[in-house]
Amino acid sequence: MTRAAVVLFDGTPLFEDSVPIRVFGALRAEVTVVAHHNGTAITTADGLTVSTPGAHADIETADIVIVPAYGIPVEAPPRPDVLDAIRTAHTTGAEIVGLCLGAFVIAATGLLDGRAATTHWNQAAALSRLHPAVDVRLDELYVQEDRVLTSAGSAAGLDACLHLIRRLHGAEAAAHIARQLVVAPHRDGGQAQYVEHPLPRPATGDPIAETLTHLLADLTAQHNVDDLARRARMSRRSFDRHFRATTGTTPAQWIRHQRLLAAQRLLEETELPIEAVARRCGHPTAAALRGHFTEAFGVTPGVYRRTFHVPVGGEPPLPGRRTPRATPHPRPILDP
Repeated sequence: MTRAAVVLFDGTPLFEDSVPIRVFGALRAEVTVVAHHNGTAITTADGLTVSTPGAHADIETADIVIVPAYGIPVEAPPRPDVLDAIRTAHTTGAEIVGLCLGAFVIAATGLLDGRAATTHWNQAAALSRLHPAVDVRLDELYVQEDRVLTSAGSAAGLDACLHLIRRLHGAEAAAHIARQLVVAPHRDGGQAQYVEHPLPRPATGDPIAETLTHLLADLTAQHNVDDLARRARMSRRSFDRHFRATTGTTPAQWIRHQRLLAAQRLLEETELPIEAVARRCGHPTAAALRGHFTEAFGVTPGVYRRTFHVPVGGEPPLPGRRTPRATPHPRPILDP
């Protein structure tokens, strides 16, 4: 049985703290909750007291050590004894995981020196400043380097835990747990953290927001960036700069991604032939959709539909039912 030690800190959010406990508990792993100060309880940011029956010795002997969060200010150094326990666990072969701000604790052990890592976007600059030997990446939801895994903000912790389960126990085990949690079984780590760039509401009168609303209204139309800039009453250079600041990407990449998201929804929710799905999403042929879809998500539209389509009046795939090893792309966190 897999032994997982979850290290909790005082003043951390309950949601982040609960993610690895829930995910690895669903795996039926032996989950031990340990307080950073080696005590019997911690107090969360929400004012709740959480029992922590484990001890630092449980960290040292665990197969997986997860630090789901860290307190603010992140500049405060973690206790040396908990850092020593994490280093010992890594030396003996454990997987080390820092979710969200937990990456600061892993960085403080020195295990991220010379490695790539990520954390929540609003503290990424602080991670770089405090630990300059760490290659901090904002274009990743989670980063695996050898036996050290870090993830971005709150929900990305779920993705990182499922990624680790998939790597250690296979895609079927990860998919089974994802269905229990009602989340996507796989979100590729190599993508931007969309939370930093929510779509502005059209009511703000922002010309970029109005442009995005215009683009979403008809994904089949062909758009010229110069025309979009004129519509937004901007120069091409200014439009490109503001568009990237708002969405985190270029107009062409954003439109391509939205078309693929629309294709995902149609494959999940309708019985339309793939040729019709392609046309409705701005792809000239099923072959064109297949190429872009497979490149982005790692599976063909047909495999994706067989895995995630819910028939009218039917039920989604049941836990334990064998499904293809699909790797669907997430829908970005947007606020249209």
